[in-house]
Amino acid sequence: MQLRPYIGGQAVLEGVMMRSPKSFAVVVRRRDGSLSVRERVMLGGRRGLAKLPFFRGVASLVESLRLGGEALRYSAELAQRDWDAAAAVTSVLRAIGFQLFLLASSDGTEKAEKSKGIGVMVVLMVGFFIALPQLVAAGIMKLLGVDWGVTSMPFQALTGAAKLVIVLGYLMLIRRMADIRRVFQYHGAEHKTISTYEANEPLDVAHARTKTTMHPRCGTTFLVMIVFLSIVIFSLLGAILPPIHTGSRILDNVIFLIAKLPALPVLAAVAFEVQRFFARYCTTGPLRALLVPGFLVQKITTIEPDDDQLEVALASLRATLFREEGRTSEDAAHDVSFPSYAAMTAAESLIEIDRASA
Repeated sequence: MQLRPYIGGQAVLEGVMMRSPKSFAVVVRRRDGSLSVRERVMLGGRRGLAKLPFFRGVASLVESLRLGGEALRYSAELAQRDWDAAAAVTSVLRAIGFQLFLLASSDGTEKAEKSKGIGVMVVLMVGFFIALPQLVAAGIMKLLGVDWGVTSMPFQALTGAAKLVIVLGYLMLIRRMADIRRVFQYHGAEHKTISTYEANEPLDVAHARTKTTMHPRCGTTFLVMIVFLSIVIFSLLGAILPPIHTGSRILDNVIFLIAKLPALPVLAAVAFEVQRFFARYCTTGPLRALLVPGFLVQKITTIEPDDDQLEVALASLRATLFREEGRTSEDAAHDVSFPSYAAMTAAESLIEIDRASA
């Protein structure tokens, strides 16, 4: 029996991105109800160390950031055409805030521009997931009148708790914004569509509607794992480092913050492997309890979609599968549109859509 290709995805502004080993596709619902599609070939694939456990986690994260940034930019460009430009920019900034691991890269392909985008994202990750929680933990410790060392297990546990509160609080806050609620609905549509595909059921709204908005491989679950694993990994790091006592609590925190930076790839790699294990072996039976923390947070970041949003997610998956099934030429790139989801389901390939829209 031939294995079906792995499909991943992400919600964007009024749309959904899907990716498979051979294809990357974004479908956006336009203001007039039509669908715009961008589909590209995925070149190369992972090679060498990028295929090995732990190394593949870092490679997957970098790739997700790159593709996520491209998908969001595409959806933002269309949003700016359909709506007031200022409102569109605001939506983009909010969406970037929600997609905490989204690569904020420019449209260019030069190495310098890519490095700049990656640098912006690294600064955001360090600030939101390390510096701010550590600052909050230091403030709480001062209020409690305790003097735990920055490398101690109690301080790392307090930092982890602060990190979880910050992430959950932020997600619940932006969930109240109308445009982000729609992003969360598309997030739910993405999960339902992938679950329908993985169940080997027909890719239609009726079957997708019955699926849950929860999924074990969700990036939200990845964030939760990052929070819990950071307590363990940074505590181990603190145990092997010499005690940090400079006489200045601020300087102690800065030194340990810098010491944590090289451990970020390790944290991402371990979280990836743990999530991969949970998704493969813990979806049924008593081990499913291990997925509960991630599912609870997904209840914040996913909202039940309407049928129009399910159509967008299904269309994105179909566009991706065109290439997987050999119905699109290997090197073709497609930016096409069609008036309805029904028009796409009637097409035999994106080449046919290309010709019809020419």
